[in-house]
Amino acid sequence: MSFDEQHLRIENARLREEIDRISAIAAKYVGKPLLPHSSSPFPQLTSSHHIPSRSLDLEVGNFGNTNTSQTGFLGDMYGTSDIMRSVSIHSDADKPMIVELAVAAMEELVRMAQTGDPLWVPSDNAVEILSEEEYFRTFPRGIGPKPIGLRSEASRESTVVIMNHINLVEILMDVNQWSSVFCGIVSRALTLEVLSTGVAGNYNGALQVMTAEFQVPSPLVPTRENYFVRYCKQHNDNTWAVVDVSLDSLRPNLISRTRRRPSGCLIQELPNGYSKVTWIEHMEVDDRSVHTMYKPLVNTGLAFGAKRWVATLDRQCERLASSMASNIPAGDLSVITSPEGRKSMLKLAERMVMSFCSGVGASNAHAWTTLATTGSDDVRVMTRKSMDDPGRPPGIVLSAATSFWIPVAPKRVFDFLRDENSRSEWDILSNGGLVQEMAHIANGRDPGNSVSLFRVNSANSGQSNMLILQESCTDASGSYVIYAPVDIMAMNVVLSGGDPDYVALLPSGFAVLPDGSSRVNASAGAEGGVDGNNLEVVTSTASNGGSLLTVAFQILVDSVPTAKLSLGSVATVNSLIKCTVERIKAALACEGA
Repeated sequence: MSFDEQHLRIENARLREEIDRISAIAAKYVGKPLLPHSSSPFPQLTSSHHIPSRSLDLEVGNFGNTNTSQTGFLGDMYGTSDIMRSVSIHSDADKPMIVELAVAAMEELVRMAQTGDPLWVPSDNAVEILSEEEYFRTFPRGIGPKPIGLRSEASRESTVVIMNHINLVEILMDVNQWSSVFCGIVSRALTLEVLSTGVAGNYNGALQVMTAEFQVPSPLVPTRENYFVRYCKQHNDNTWAVVDVSLDSLRPNLISRTRRRPSGCLIQELPNGYSKVTWIEHMEVDDRSVHTMYKPLVNTGLAFGAKRWVATLDRQCERLASSMASNIPAGDLSVITSPEGRKSMLKLAERMVMSFCSGVGASNAHAWTTLATTGSDDVRVMTRKSMDDPGRPPGIVLSAATSFWIPVAPKRVFDFLRDENSRSEWDILSNGGLVQEMAHIANGRDPGNSVSLFRVNSANSGQSNMLILQESCTDASGSYVIYAPVDIMAMNVVLSGGDPDYVALLPSGFAVLPDGSSRVNASAGAEGGVDGNNLEVVTSTASNGGSLLTVAFQILVDSVPTAKLSLGSVATVNSLIKCTVERIKAALACEGA
């Protein structure tokens, strides 16, 4: 080892001792750990934790027969077979067909990005949607007719983002950066094969065969998994395009519920270093298994459409610009002005958000088990064994999530959840303590986009104060409030610019989406077209539309990775999440909604 590596290990060992000491105190804010000598800083719940009692209708028989991994844990997050790697690499005979398909898809994408009416028509959601009849007239060849049983869904959206075109292309062509920037949409992604790296030292002409899984932040909406080729091309000095198109036709035995017609974006350089992005999403999907509550959102195209991609990209570009800012005003004492401290805290918050997003959806990598309840807000749980990961505490982690509808506008729900002054109204684990913001980083133009460090001043003088890292983010497609308890000593290291990778996190939080049902929507019901054959009329009792709210917790139920999960732990976490839902409904004056 180099001297720096030796020094780092010694420093980490010293910090671990301090972390263990402080963590043993901090853990008391949620009650006693399961193991008497545990020193974890993370919530460890037992049935003795003081949560208002609720009956738990848990069908133990069904619970015991659920999908388990080889380790025997209920719904292990990584216990199912990974079908994303099941597609074989192509033979040389396939490659000319892939290239031909990619070139045709690029031509189609560029034409669709530059063509207006009658190919594209406005919708009720301020998004352009595709006229299916006009599309097949304009592009008679394409990748063939629509498969029976699939619904067409196509939309287009444009915006100007605060990033130059070269950096945008690099993000889209690097699977790790792409899945990180769009972590709320891309639950998993993998580059199977690189057919071309491009020419002249850039991505012009790059071809990649990929698989990806697209999600909505709720276990109630099945993910959309696609197997496709991604092609990047420079069209002139200031315009690039990146297109995806499905390769399902090359694998007849590959059964897919979704097919990706040419989709992607046109990126135009602007004189001020910004970029104009025109995004097109064109899918054919079988979404009959989507939960009824989410059907309006999916049918309008707001769940997976171009508007969500563009809104996410715009917000993430602002976030990146914020992390690089150097002229931070020092008027507010809670604002972090140190560039190193800002960078480390934002990096830690980014990992927290990615961890939350990767564990809240209906990815095929997950094996959710539904606890038998009455009503629509079923709680789903799964476990994960955490070992040898400096970014997570060791032990058995129980994830629990539920989604429900409330007749309150998404902005009001988001503002309520992110505000430290209203936190005590729903956060059972803070035990009624006073929440105070200690550090703050603005992430964009919207005041809702920020990273904060809160201190929970315990109402019980015998308990230690606790720190909570929180990122709240919002855009036109939805909002998140994601948080995690953090160790005091570890955060001191981060705030002084230290490496955040060794800070263990177990994020919990909320995803707030519009319900998509406050209007009569003819366009979405017409299979993504405008012929109105499948007109779907949906209404909401709230004049401005309601919200679809997903609540998700991650709880360390045992600090020993080989321990067995007890039904008592599951019952306690179920009570915790149900009580949180009740408190939110009551605080927003919609109890019983």
